[in-house]
Amino acid sequence: MSFSDIPVPVGPVYEGERIRAKQMYVELGGPKIDKHFELVRVKQPKEIKDGQVTIHGPDLKDMKEGERYPIGILVEVAGEQLEEDLEAVFERRVHEFCNFVNGIMHLNQRYTNWMRLSKTAYEKGFNSLELLGTVLIRLYKAELPIIKQAQVTFYTDPKAIEKPYEMAMGIYEKRDERARTIHDEDVDMFYGCVLCQSFAPTHACCITPDRTSLCGSINWFDARAAAKVDPKGPIYEVPPKECKDKLAGEYTGVNEMIKKRSLGEIDRIFLYSGMEFPHTSCGCFEAIDFYIPEVNGHGIVDRNFDGVAINGLPFSAMANQTGGGKQMPGFNGVSIQYIVSPKYQQYDGGTETIVWMPKAVKDRIGDFLPQDLVPKIATEEEVQDLAQLKTWLQENNHPIVETWADMLEEEEEEEYEYEEEGAMVPMGTVGMTIPGAGGVGGFKIILKNCKVHAEAIIIKKIDSKGKRKK
Repeated sequence: MSFSDIPVPVGPVYEGERIRAKQMYVELGGPKIDKHFELVRVKQPKEIKDGQVTIHGPDLKDMKEGERYPIGILVEVAGEQLEEDLEAVFERRVHEFCNFVNGIMHLNQRYTNWMRLSKTAYEKGFNSLELLGTVLIRLYKAELPIIKQAQVTFYTDPKAIEKPYEMAMGIYEKRDERARTIHDEDVDMFYGCVLCQSFAPTHACCITPDRTSLCGSINWFDARAAAKVDPKGPIYEVPPKECKDKLAGEYTGVNEMIKKRSLGEIDRIFLYSGMEFPHTSCGCFEAIDFYIPEVNGHGIVDRNFDGVAINGLPFSAMANQTGGGKQMPGFNGVSIQYIVSPKYQQYDGGTETIVWMPKAVKDRIGDFLPQDLVPKIATEEEVQDLAQLKTWLQENNHPIVETWADMLEEEEEEEYEYEEEGAMVPMGTVGMTIPGAGGVGGFKIILKNCKVHAEAIIIKKIDSKGKRKK
């Protein structure tokens, strides 16, 4: 496979390249564009014109420097061994293959895809999406030999993208609906994915029936199909082995996998907790589950929300805190599909701990949440600050209010100074408090190259019963 006719280098060495706003020529998709998507469809050979690249809308050379444009990427493939279950798996490779191109940064997936082209790449002659389409076709056929034919269609016009966007959204929903039909206890194999390790070196997704990949694009069925077709690829089998804690979702096999894939950095994960030994987060997650200590509940903010969340932070600020493969109690990258799972953060109290989310997310998943809980979850339309949130929760009899009595008793306990290994140490940021990394067994807090001065450290024991229900 040769890319000698492409004006910029192409290869995996360029994965992880960051293109800042001042370096970009144009931006495609992203949070400030209404409609964008990427989709892969399996077709019959007679429906494919192998190697064809079609562009509906302005090409790169027709775009104005520094501007933003919609982007729809439709990849259609054919081959005797292909099946519909592989579509989402192939689709996730758009992220990987775009990042092979020196001068292109690709983030996220599905309807949240976001791309930037650098000024340097444009000046070298990478001035047409036809070049990108050609790269994608060659990589798909070379990296996945079961693909025999491929064609790519780009949509960059706001009107031209509307119809294919609606088609894509319908296909995503069908995949998600199928994923809701089985649960973790119904299977004897989980799966792992390391497609995001170029951006998050210590991260590895664990995909189970109840935990769709953080990016939302690969469910358990997709992962199973991918592992069968390419056993040595980025999606692989993870035997769960012994279940050490059913409520927390701790499995010895998952712990072994994350220790190996994180190069020893992380050795323990609770699949169903965002507070204790939480799953690592990449950077492509659909949403963030964040703890709100003022009400002992959890908020959810998705990457399409362009306002400030109830804790006073925008998605971008929390994403910087959450991503990169870190294990951050109180900030957990999640998929939208996981939020409606019966296992959703069940170790912390489950869906009954959700107290706030953007209205767009609530409208999207409301039918899949407990119906008596839905009207008790606040959105940006009902409350604008934490004081209003607390009042709202009381007035609407949210179940989280029942935990406040225990919290009040703890606040009234005498404060005392002492040092204890594994104690819970609350940490603060402007406008909010990051929950302590403690509880059962305790956590290690490692501050590298950091100087801290304090008159005293006040450590209060917090009963974990106020945070979760067993």
